[in-house]
Amino acid sequence: MFRRLLIPVLIVLFVVLQYKLWVGEGSLAEVATLERDIEVQQQAIEEMKKHNLAMQAEIDSFKKDQDAVEERARSDLGMIREGEIYFQIPDKGDKP
Repeated sequence: MFRRLLIPVLIVLFVVLQYKLWVGEGSLAEVATLERDIEVQQQAIEEMKKHNLAMQAEIDSFKKDQDAVEERARSDLGMIREGEIYFQIPDKGDKP
């Protein structure tokens, strides 16, 4: 009698374990998805590191060189020095 139950129990156990391996939590499909997500996140981190290095270089140039600050103020904010005259030449397509 014990042998009669052993084989069906082992088959059921095998099917349950296979289900967990292929479909359940921690399955191969889930692991593959998580590995892809990790790769995407690592690429994003590398891009952020490059951006941070560029920003740090810009900060360092501002700390060392007053001309860099002045150039940034002129280009981004349109500032001029006292006593300078600012001329704006419109494009041909601009209307007065």
